[in-house]
Amino acid sequence: MREKRKEKRSYRVWKRMTDIGLSTAGLIILFPLFVVIAILIKWDDPKGAVLFKQVRIGKNGKTFFIYKFRTMISNAESMLEQLKDKNEVSGAMFKMKKDPRVTRVGRVLRKTSLDELPQLINVWRGEMSMVGPRPPLPNEVATYTAYEKRRLSITPGCTGLWQVNGRNSVGFEEMVAMDLTYIQQRSIWMDIKIMFKTFRVLFGSKDAY
Repeated sequence: MREKRKEKRSYRVWKRMTDIGLSTAGLIILFPLFVVIAILIKWDDPKGAVLFKQVRIGKNGKTFFIYKFRTMISNAESMLEQLKDKNEVSGAMFKMKKDPRVTRVGRVLRKTSLDELPQLINVWRGEMSMVGPRPPLPNEVATYTAYEKRRLSITPGCTGLWQVNGRNSVGFEEMVAMDLTYIQQRSIWMDIKIMFKTFRVLFGSKDAY
């Protein structure tokens, strides 16, 4: 039991150190790309901000602001209610393959997952990890069962089993099952494998939209 606790502690330390190292390096190395993306976003839709900030639910139900490059028109949030009947993902999520709110540049950013890069800020701040469950919206968590809330027991991540195993083609129940599998089996080696698999998603997964 003592060895198991020691192993978990060493894993937590390794994970946080890795998160700090990778997020710091990523923010420095990718800064020129951030500038280019920012210019393209403003060129495509000058009215809105470059970064999209949204409340998400993190570890143990704690709220935080997640950062992404804006991929939608500036009034996208107000249009969501009108589109709910067109949801193409089961369960407590909203995804629409041909969402009319997505801009031209936004489609490219989503297809390549480049819109997710500002989440490195969240990782550096400790609100997210490189690997973990997807951080849900408050209205999604409001519908969660006790079983589904178990996915909130660890720090959410930029990537995870759901993202590298089908992403938007996977239903909500399957996503929860994958998250709970990760929570039970997580390890240094598992995190490394997931991060390597994520590179395929970054270069245009057909399930990203």
